[in-house]
Amino acid sequence: MKQHRLSIAALAATLALGAVPLGAGAADTKARKIALSNNFAGNSWRQAMLKSWDKVGKNAVAQGLLAQAPSFTTSENQATEQAAQIQNLILQGFDAIVINAASPTALNGAVKQACDAGIVVVSFDGIVNEPCAWRIAVDFKQLGQMQIDYFASRGLKGNLLEVRGIAGVFVDDEIHQGVTAAVAKRPEYRIVGSVHGNWTQTVAQKEVSAILSTLPQVAAVATQGGDGYGVAQAFKAAGRAMPVIFMGNRHDELAWWKEQRDAHQYQTMSASIAPGASTFAFWVAQQILAGAKVPKEMKLPISVVTQEQLDEALKKTEPGSVVNVEYTQQQVIDFIAKTR
Repeated sequence: MKQHRLSIAALAATLALGAVPLGAGAADTKARKIALSNNFAGNSWRQAMLKSWDKVGKNAVAQGLLAQAPSFTTSENQATEQAAQIQNLILQGFDAIVINAASPTALNGAVKQACDAGIVVVSFDGIVNEPCAWRIAVDFKQLGQMQIDYFASRGLKGNLLEVRGIAGVFVDDEIHQGVTAAVAKRPEYRIVGSVHGNWTQTVAQKEVSAILSTLPQVAAVATQGGDGYGVAQAFKAAGRAMPVIFMGNRHDELAWWKEQRDAHQYQTMSASIAPGASTFAFWVAQQILAGAKVPKEMKLPISVVTQEQLDEALKKTEPGSVVNVEYTQQQVIDFIAKTR
């Protein structure tokens, strides 16, 4: 079994990193290595997530807080491939592995191997349910429910289309459960179609286009992020009346929303987990290595853009990216203190 013996020292950091000394009894992590295991990089959210990780990781290494903080992404988005990746990271001697998982259950064997080797495992966004791992997410069921609540607040009634994410991933299952549970409580709605858009504009457009001719009039579309613009293009190409499409904070979605608002007074809402959740998970892993007591389950706030916030959100979001929040070490320290 791999043993990790931590020397006692004060952890020095800089204000540029938002880092502060951890105080007496905190362990020095400058010789420790944290890796990111990511199952998928084929959309703007994942690219922004990796960019945020790379930024905070390089800064932490440059400031002497850690020895290494690389990221690794599987090529095929398969749980078996990611499990093998995690096993390789174990062999490479990483002290902590942060995981955005392809499955909540299929990686449990590899995760348990890592824990048994004395490695800290922190999962976020796509979490794992192996008890030895830490889990960081937003309330994805609430993200599904809030879409139906928003449609109801607009007085919309009738048929809904549901565009889901990647089948088998925790995030997709949770948002779907939130949507269906909310619809079950509101007889004015009926889900008349459901497709997997894989959180990607091109896939969503293709899959929605394939079923539109079979659907009656659609009042609104529940989505999961990265798919809203593709949905809009599918409806436009089919010559169908444009429904209210719930957006997912991607730049292309916000830009299309603004265009439609300015031309047709189009109204909607947008929400997602911030890609910078990777930076929160990064600092959680670092804090655990430093000896902090960290809750096994943590919920981040959902990042929301309302009609009134659209212009400001679009101004701050680069083309090809996503509305984002990146966390500092101090913010994570404060978050942990409040949740203990």
